[in-house]
Amino acid sequence: MAVILTIRDETMTGDVYNEVPLEFPSEQVTVRELIRSRVYEEVQTFNRQQDNELFNGLVQPTDTEQILNGRKTSYKLKKRRQLDWKEQYEKATEAFARNGFLILIDNRQSESLDEVVTLGADTNVSFVKLTLLVGG
Repeated sequence: MAVILTIRDETMTGDVYNEVPLEFPSEQVTVRELIRSRVYEEVQTFNRQQDNELFNGLVQPTDTEQILNGRKTSYKLKKRRQLDWKEQYEKATEAFARNGFLILIDNRQSESLDEVVTLGADTNVSFVKLTLLVGG
């Protein structure tokens, strides 16, 4: 049975700044599949927009400049082009492995890409990007 799940981007304080509905063919998915579906959808959405140079995605594409807009991070392409979802997916799984972002499922942190999650109508999935602190 297909499950529609709304994935949220949150700040470290729990403020939601982006929501993306995704459909999964089964109630059982891995964290890897959550990431893949999310990245695929955001890249397809960007590629359908003809005149947009700003990509609002989980990880930064190659040849872009990071732009901070309040709580939300966007990436400005130096030259408008189609993005490759597989390349973005690889970057996202690498970022997850090095703690570039957290995935919270019902307020519990996922620790492995191969962790199996049971999705339901009330399942909460949040992506929380971690920001490196700069200082001396």
